[in-house]
Parts: sequence; C-alpha cells; structure tokens
Amino acid sequence: MGKRKRLVAEKRKEQNKTTYFAKLNNCPTSPRKMRQVADLVRGMDVYKALNVLKFNTREASGRLEKLLKSAIANYEQKSNSRAEEGTLFVKEVMVDSALMVKRLRTAPQGRGYRIRKRSNHVTLVLDTKNI
Repeated sequence: MGKRKRLVAEKRKEQNKTTYFAKLNNCPTSPRKMRQVADLVRGMDVYKALNVLKFNTREASGRLEKLLKSAIANYEQKSNSRAEEGTLFVKEVMVDSALMVKRLRTAPQGRGYRIRKRSNHVTLVLDTKNI
C-alpha cells in the first residue's frame, strides 16, 4: 500500500471511531422496498423510529429494526454511555443495490422470462443532538 493510500485509510479509521453506524449487507429484499421503509425513519429520534418500525407491517421493517438496535449498541459501546431518549437520532440511512440472482422462468412457445431476485446493502448512521 502506498503512502497516500495509507494516510487516507488511517484518516477514515479515525473518523469511524467517532461515527456511530451499523451495516447490513446482502439483505434479500429489493432496494425499492427497503428504501420505502428507510424513508419513514430518516431524521427521527431513535426510540420513536423503533416504535414506527416495530408496528409497521412490511417485512423490511423487521430487518431495519434489528439494524437500528445494532447501531444503538454500537453507540453505547463506542461512547461508553447509555442511549438516552431525545439525544440520539437517525442521521442517515443509505440503501444500495447488491447482488442480483438471475433465474429463467419457462414461458409459452419456447420462450423464457427473466426473474431477477434483488438484494441490497443498508448503512444506518446515528448522531447526537447538540443541546
């Protein structure tokens, strides 16, 4: 690794020490469905977002709820303090597309239809409010 790359990598590591986040890779839900749930909680207080996700009927909300709990645990571990109500909020939720499993479904008259089973990567970042 070159000197410039090493410096950039060390800078990124230092920045990650003060950033509270959680990642979910290769989640077998389409990115569009996950983004619809992510838009519900973006910018909310953490505990309000947990309630919204808990009572939402979509399948993606269960996965996002688990990811949010993981991000809260990461915050508590990195900052050595408990997550208090009203101080922690969801700063950003990024949903990117991941691998796509491609299948072929037989169709009439010798044709075939494509089936694309999509998956996504979710990154959830928390931040504290300055009071």
